[in-house]
Amino acid sequence: MRTEPFSTRRALMIGAAQATVALMVSRHAFATETLPRMIVTRDPNCGCCGGWVTHVKAAGFPVEVNEAADLAPLKAKLGVPDALFACHTAEVGGYVVEGHVPADAIKRLLVERPQAKGLAVAGMPVGSPGMEVPGTPPETYEVMLFGQADQHVFARYRGSEQN
Repeated sequence: MRTEPFSTRRALMIGAAQATVALMVSRHAFATETLPRMIVTRDPNCGCCGGWVTHVKAAGFPVEVNEAADLAPLKAKLGVPDALFACHTAEVGGYVVEGHVPADAIKRLLVERPQAKGLAVAGMPVGSPGMEVPGTPPETYEVMLFGQADQHVFARYRGSEQN
């Protein structure tokens, strides 16, 4: 006697439902594992840091936020050059992200994995993620890739758009 694995319509429907659920669960797990967790340390009195955190969360990064009144010791420990200091510091995937760096630049950094300490946007350029000002055109700014001894331009942006 010969037996078919999906010999009835009911068995076929149950199998299809199980496959759909398994696919949905695996897609969700893949999406949450795609980007590493980001730890952001920020000054509790700075409003723009929250805007930047919202930006990276919207880009898919899971984010943990810590607050500290003095970030200078952390920046020194992580090797952020003084000239690149900004209002918040993040750690993600073994790199440092200083300031209002667009999420796309961070994703590129994590894909390319250059020999470097991290990325930075010095200061607080108008129009950079978290620094949007309604009615004010965004500035063009540079995202710097920095290492122990050197730094160079990783990307140029105007607002959140790469130039």
